Amino acid sequence: MEKTRLLIIEDEAAIADLLAYGLNREGFETFTALSAAEGLLKIGQVRPDLLLLDWMLPDLSGLEVCRQVTASYNIPIIMITAKSDITDKIQGLEYGADDYITKPFDLREVAVRIRTVLRRVSQANVPAEKPAAGSVIRFRGIEIVEHERIVKIGGEAVDLTPKEFDLLLTLYKYRGKIFTRTELLDFVWGYDYTGDTRTVDIHIQRLRKKLGAGDLIVTVFGVGYKFEKQVD
Repeated sequence: MEKTRLLIIEDEAAIADLLAYGLNREGFETFTALSAAEGLLKIGQVRPDLLLLDWMLPDLSGLEVCRQVTASYNIPIIMITAKSDITDKIQGLEYGADDYITKPFDLREVAVRIRTVLRRVSQANVPAEKPAAGSVIRFRGIEIVEHERIVKIGGEAVDLTPKEFDLLLTLYKYRGKIFTRTELLDFVWGYDYTGDTRTVDIHIQRLRKKLGAGDLIVTVFGVGYKFEKQVD
C-alpha cells in the first residue's frame, strides 16, 4: 500500500528532522525543505498529499507560500507556528491553511491532525452524486463549476480560497436554511476544528466582496447566515 507523502517546510533543521523521524514512525513518507524556495520546488517534484508549513521562513513568509500553493495546487496545508494569537491563526486559515499547530507540539497530536485533515479532504472530494461533465450552477451572472472548484463572474474566474469555495457551495446547496456560525464551522472546517467562529464572519465578508453578493448571503441577526432561496 502506497504511503501518504508529507512535505515538511521548516527552516530549523532539528525540528524538521524531529518531525520527519516521528512521522516516518507513524507510517508516513516524509520529505523536508529548509526554505520556502526549496519547498516550492519540492512540491512539484514529490507531489505531497499534505504540507506541513512553518509560519516563519528565512526567505519568504509561510503565509505567502500558503497563498502560492493554494493558487496552484489542491494540497491540504497545516501551518506550524509559534504564534498563539487567534488573529494570527485566522490569518493563516484565510490564506488557505486547513489547520494549524502551535509550537511546542506533541508528535502524536501532529499525526492525529494530519490524519484528520486528510480524512476531511477525502470526504469532501467524494461527491454525493457525480456531476455531469461541464455541469455548472448559474445564478445572477455567477457560475459555480463544482467538479473543477471554480467560480466565475461574467466568464472571468474569481480568486476564492478553498474554504471560501466550500462555504459558498454549502450555503448555496442549502439556500434558504439558516446556519449558525458553529454549524458552518462543522460543515466547512470539520467537527474537530477548534478555531474561533469569527473565522466564519471573515470568510462571509470576503465572499460578499468578491462576488458582489451582499444581498444573497444574508446575516440573520442573533443566529447566523443564510443564502437567499430565490436567486434567479
